[in-house]
Amino acid sequence: RLDGDNVRFGLNKDLGFSERDRNENIRRIAEVAKLFADSATVAITSFISPYRADRQTARELHAATAKNDDDALEFVEVYVDIPLEVAEQRDPKGLYKKARAGEIKDFTGISAPYEAPLNPEITIRTHEKSVEECVAQIVQYLQEKGLVKTSS
Repeated sequence: RLDGDNVRFGLNKDLGFSERDRNENIRRIAEVAKLFADSATVAITSFISPYRADRQTARELHAATAKNDDDALEFVEVYVDIPLEVAEQRDPKGLYKKARAGEIKDFTGISAPYEAPLNPEITIRTHEKSVEECVAQIVQYLQEKGLVKTSS
């Protein structure tokens, strides 16, 4: 699993939160995820990716290695769709509070934009369903697409 906080403290520690740095953050993550996929390893990434163009670039990077459509590396976009007020209530680090107080610049959803996906493969709403139900929704999709085996 590639997690935003972990990558920010390692591979991307030289990046800030400007639009340009966020673009580069997602580009690097997409490259690493592609390396995993190239080695037949499923990469699960967990990042705030506020710009549609960056998500499209990640998708295209995976598809670019294909000789034909059947060889394309599978890219599954999971959109965690929750109202901003719910995200603020769940904020364990207090970042939304700091952003609202002006202590953090370029904060997604507060002082920087978030462009919701137009056609994600999966949309989960964790404010309407339990974590277990959301996981089941994702697993079902992956099973239906033949990306993970069904249990016997």
